[in-house]
Amino acid sequence: MDAFLAAFLLPLSERRPAMTTIKNQLLNKRKSMGALIRVAATLLVLFAVNFGNSSAVSGAKPATSPPGGLRAGLRASNYGITPFPSPTWWVNSINSMAARFPGAIGEQVAVVVEVLGGGGRRDCWAHFPDPAPGTARPNVVFDTTDLFEATLTAFDQNGIKVWLQVEPASCDVPMLIDLVMRRYGHHSSVIGFGVDVEWYRKDISRLGKPVTDAEAQTWVLNTTSHNPAYQVFLKHWLTEKMPPTYRDGLVFIDDSQGFDSLDATLDEFSAWGQTFDPSPVGFQYGYRSDKKWWRKLSDPPSTIGNAILGRIPNTSDLVWVDFTAYDIWPPE
Repeated sequence: MDAFLAAFLLPLSERRPAMTTIKNQLLNKRKSMGALIRVAATLLVLFAVNFGNSSAVSGAKPATSPPGGLRAGLRASNYGITPFPSPTWWVNSINSMAARFPGAIGEQVAVVVEVLGGGGRRDCWAHFPDPAPGTARPNVVFDTTDLFEATLTAFDQNGIKVWLQVEPASCDVPMLIDLVMRRYGHHSSVIGFGVDVEWYRKDISRLGKPVTDAEAQTWVLNTTSHNPAYQVFLKHWLTEKMPPTYRDGLVFIDDSQGFDSLDATLDEFSAWGQTFDPSPVGFQYGYRSDKKWWRKLSDPPSTIGNAILGRIPNTSDLVWVDFTAYDIWPPE
């Protein structure tokens, strides 16, 4: 059954629907808004300087890394990289990615629960056995073996951090938090829980249901009940899918793709970073849809990542996607 499901899911091409035109229209609107905001900000700065507001200028804080410092690593999913690498490959490749950014800690975004068919509108598929058989887990389908356990053990031993990400579909998110923490919460490498909002309640909204402030707060409280140090990330490419005002304990990850150049990528990512500043933000990059320009760079993970850091000071996470990881770090 697992082989059949994997074969069914792989052709979905990086799990992003074929909606480039819709996305570009939305991005163009947001970029126009971002441009107006940047112009307004520039005018305000000039006003302050011209009127000799030295106290305001001298009191400005220099750009600093978000609390917890910078993390850099790779995304990992059942459908994104074939064959699925060994723990040794993951450790070596993530350390290679992190070494491109002095002081960064290695990380993995592990998609431990993904959507299961139906256009992501119903069931979710956990890549591990049920940790509490007999407990009701509506709409969750379990594997008989664990895809991530050995890798997380290697991360424990090598100081690499891991986010436990879910694609919830119609599965209850607090239930999924409890589920994945029961399975993996004993690992010292775990730093928190993540939700790919594109795949949250697609039965309600084609691009994922927007997360409310109440939902975000509940998810943070549920997650930190397992460990007060845990954080929660919310991922999408549209800012309007994020909670309007709630920010405590959250990291906001942008997984935009399909750009024409590095400059276009940075403009889009910068708008994301400014929207959620001073909250920490992260970025997934290296998609096939962008390979037409990043393949020309001598060191794509480093060049793109350092350009992001130069433009977006509240960046906390730099993640190269698994879909093209073998292009940078060859298979064993």
